[in-house]
Amino acid sequence: MRVAEVVGRVLYGHGARHVFGVVGSGNFHVTNALVAAGARFVAAAHEGGAASMADGYARTAGTVGLLSVHQGPGVTNALTGLTEAAKSRTPMVVLAPEATAPRSNFFIDLPALAAAVGADFYRVRATHAAEDTGAAYRAAARGATVVLGLPLEVQQAVIEAWSGPVPAVAPTPVTAPQVKPLLAALQAARRPVFIAGRGARSAREPLTRLADACGALLAVSAAAKGLFAGNPWNLDVAGGFATPLTAELIGAADLVVAWGSTLNMWTTRHGELIPPSAVVVQVDHDPAAFGVNRPVDLTVAGEVTAVAEAVLARLGVGSTGPVGAGTGGWRTPELAQRIRDHGRWRSVPYQDEGGGASATIDPRTLSTALDDLLPADRTVVVDSGNFMGYPSMWLDVPDVAGFCFTQAFQSVGLGLASALGAAVARPDRLTVAAVGDGGFVMSATELVTAVRLALPLLVVIYDDAAYGAEVHHFGPDGYPLETVTFPETDLAAIARGYGCDGLTVRTVDDLEPVRRWLAGPRTRPLVIDAKVSAARGSWWLEEAFRGH
Repeated sequence: MRVAEVVGRVLYGHGARHVFGVVGSGNFHVTNALVAAGARFVAAAHEGGAASMADGYARTAGTVGLLSVHQGPGVTNALTGLTEAAKSRTPMVVLAPEATAPRSNFFIDLPALAAAVGADFYRVRATHAAEDTGAAYRAAARGATVVLGLPLEVQQAVIEAWSGPVPAVAPTPVTAPQVKPLLAALQAARRPVFIAGRGARSAREPLTRLADACGALLAVSAAAKGLFAGNPWNLDVAGGFATPLTAELIGAADLVVAWGSTLNMWTTRHGELIPPSAVVVQVDHDPAAFGVNRPVDLTVAGEVTAVAEAVLARLGVGSTGPVGAGTGGWRTPELAQRIRDHGRWRSVPYQDEGGGASATIDPRTLSTALDDLLPADRTVVVDSGNFMGYPSMWLDVPDVAGFCFTQAFQSVGLGLASALGAAVARPDRLTVAAVGDGGFVMSATELVTAVRLALPLLVVIYDDAAYGAEVHHFGPDGYPLETVTFPETDLAAIARGYGCDGLTVRTVDDLEPVRRWLAGPRTRPLVIDAKVSAARGSWWLEEAFRGH
């Protein structure tokens, strides 16, 4: 058996069922081995798109994503999506063939490349092919993006046939977290707030029970949007996307506990969201994360679920039913009513800036109309850009798996392909890709893939005919903007050229065809080219510019 076949069989044995990529000579055999074992190969138009598909798939499915690329340029083409995955700690394995001869046209320093973007690196050896492949997969399953080097000469080596068994992914060793100081802080607080981040995405149940026990309100970083969906004490996203009510309540907290969140400048509005008088606690499995973005008063090392369960145990809270330990706090019927009435952006009044001579639609009006029109069971994937707050704040999601936020590297153009991966992961849900016109044009080639897969995909382009972030960053200072503004383009026609349904929207009434598309059969993606008003920059963009 050739090593390439062993690699494919081992990955399938570990549970890999989808692999995204572009096949070349260097990854031909290992990809075919995966398919022969039973995995589904999703052929992308470009390796950059394939990397984002694998990333979006892994985030949405909650399992390891698999990317297969050609040696050399196949790897470098995938680099931006790979970096986004590594910075997001997406569980993903990159099958990266290696030309090891330094004078080869295809040679790149793979270990150095992986290190440069924050990914782990493993290399397959002929004498330990199954062992090395399994180790790479298990590292990814524990929360790493892994580049698996596959030297070309090693892939072709013939070794003894392999048939398993596959070693299980061993659980991370857990030591009893030291929670006594946290427990004391929770018991002393009258206005506690939990802010859950990426590291808490699987901890809804214990965090909800603990919040009930101590009377805490619940908020999330943008990466964990949807975690507390449906909870009456859910304040939704903290930071630049926070509603006025959320900002008011976090600003009145006397205790803020960050669960799996580093409280970066986006989540805290450059530190201004959390009051100076509040006690700040950070819970994280990685002690290196403590205090990286702001000073904290107390740290607790441990997995979020383990820490929450340990505190609950000390409080004497059983596995069923809350304990009202937060008596005298701020969980009152009056506050619950305020959250119901004012806890969503659509309940915040605004002056509609659409219509008029520009014949455009206000992006808030567009997003509200779409939220009413689309089924609740949805996955929302948001690209980067000036527009990104509108879908993030006005489109509800059913749970944390229903929101995919490609912002760790802050690259424009990853959202569309990430949405394709999310749609493969959850074909039972409508996947909504929210993109700007700049990001759409960068990634439109993957519409070929979407059509080929007949995905039930809705692409919403917030089209302001510009790189809006740069317009609003530099325009107020009088700089010329010809390099970042463009003539109006019929993006719906471009989408139809790829085989999608295409629709131009300038008013809410123009959305009526969406209703018909939703009724079925939805065998082709629908692309909405929404000509949005863009008279001013977004307030979250102003926050972002303070960090540049």
